[in-house]
Amino acid sequence: MSPASLYQSFIDGLLQTSALEFIAVLAGIASVWFSKKEQVLVYPVGLINTTIFVYLSFKGHLLGEASVNIYYTVMSIYGWWLWTRKNDQQQTILQIQYSSKKELLQQLLFFGAFYLVLYTALYFSKASFAPGAIPWADALSSAAAYTGMWLMAKKKVESWYFWIATNIFSIPLYFVKGYVFTSVQFFVLLMLAIAGLIEWRKKAQTI
Repeated sequence: MSPASLYQSFIDGLLQTSALEFIAVLAGIASVWFSKKEQVLVYPVGLINTTIFVYLSFKGHLLGEASVNIYYTVMSIYGWWLWTRKNDQQQTILQIQYSSKKELLQQLLFFGAFYLVLYTALYFSKASFAPGAIPWADALSSAAAYTGMWLMAKKKVESWYFWIATNIFSIPLYFVKGYVFTSVQFFVLLMLAIAGLIEWRKKAQTI
C-alpha cells in the first residue's frame, strides 16, 4: 500500500467512525490517563470503553479482543474494589510495586497460557464462522492485554510493559479491520502507557 492510499484509507476510516466507537475511544483514553495518575476513576470510566468494545469486537470478528473486553469488565470491578480498600487508618492498602522474580515468572506463564488458548480458539473459529479473524495477531494483542489488566488491578509496574505491547499490536490490527479511529486511540494509549511506566517507576516500592 502506497503512502497516498494509506493516508486516504486513514481519512476514509475516520469519516466512517461511528458514534459508539468515538465514545469508546474517548473513554479509553480517559481511563488510561486516570490509571497513569493512580486515580480510581480508571475503572468506572474504563467500563464505558469495555462494554462498547465488546460489541464492536464481535462485529469486526476480533474474537480475541472481544474476550479481552469481557475480561476487562470483570477485572475493572475487581480492580475498583482492590484500589479502594483502606486500613483502619483510612489509608489505601494497595501501593504501586515492582514484581518479585517469582511473580515475573508467573506473569510470563500467564501470558503464554492465554496466548496458546486464544490462538487455538481463534484458529478454529476462523475456519468455521469468523473468516475475518487474524489468529496470531489477535491472540498476541489479547494475551498481552489480559496480563496487563491483571497486573494493573494489583498495581504492578510491569503492567505497563504489557500495555505497551498491547497497543503496539493493536494499532495495525484495528486499522486493517476498518476501525481507524480506534487504531488512533491505541497510538495515543501507547504514548500514555510509556508515560505511565515512567511515572509508576518513580512511585514504586520494591518488594
